[in-house]
Amino acid sequence: MSELRRLRYFLAVAEERNFTRAAERLHIAQPALSRQIRQLEQELGVRLLDRTTHSVEPTEAGRLLMERGAELCESADRLWRDVRGFAESEQDALTLGYSTSTGYGTAPALLAALASAHPHLAVTTRLLPTADIVSGVTDGTLDAGLVRCPPPTPELVRTVVRLEPQGVLLPSSHALAARDFVSVSSLAGERLLVHPREANPGHFDAILGIFEGVGFAPQLLLRQLSFDAAHTPVARGEAVSILGESAVDGLPATLVWRPLHPSTTIELHLLTRGRGRRPAVAHLLRTASETARSEGWLHSPA
Repeated sequence: MSELRRLRYFLAVAEERNFTRAAERLHIAQPALSRQIRQLEQELGVRLLDRTTHSVEPTEAGRLLMERGAELCESADRLWRDVRGFAESEQDALTLGYSTSTGYGTAPALLAALASAHPHLAVTTRLLPTADIVSGVTDGTLDAGLVRCPPPTPELVRTVVRLEPQGVLLPSSHALAARDFVSVSSLAGERLLVHPREANPGHFDAILGIFEGVGFAPQLLLRQLSFDAAHTPVARGEAVSILGESAVDGLPATLVWRPLHPSTTIELHLLTRGRGRRPAVAHLLRTASETARSEGWLHSPA
């Protein structure tokens, strides 16, 4: 800690280019500040400042210490704040963004578990497109995001919370609706209802990859609405759709969902920032891990 304190003293002198102004800024006596800088130079074995009667200039070593030392102090400050946060009361706030597809079953189950485990945690939720969730977590307007197949983003940590089995949504009158499961190859003559790729490139590619695996590319029908609880094009017989099993609850009576064969899953991730993780985010990640285990979300179907 004494070395870190001396580093802060050095940074103040190097930035002010003046011992008197630096001493006033640090609220210490100038002789004491000069003594601390000399001790730092002795410990490092190198001169950090060129002193003249009228000015103080960092040496080449001093300039290196200025550049990297400021980053070190900022990291230390973040670390102390984060650690102290765990000693504070559980009263904290969390803003979670989630996409429509995760709102069928995953987000409600996770939020219920979080409320049970941390009743004093104030959680704000926002239903958003995937791209807005990724940008929101990146810029800090969201603490975390729950999405399908998010793009790799260097600033973010992706934590898989669910491997969701996929199935085909059909009109109940469809010939395939009588089966217990539907083979992907049997969909060769069907149009596939999908969101435009720009809405979520990772999910779009994962869905198309299911068909590429059996050797054909389906004819696509792009969704005109970002959210359509009635699945209107499917209900009209214009297309079929690939959906996760959590979407089964609340389907219109005119539609049925049948699991795909071979069995296929889509990954659902929690997105968080890699640095400065707050206690509330740690609570969320721990709860997500416990919920995934208790619900069997990470088990691939046989």
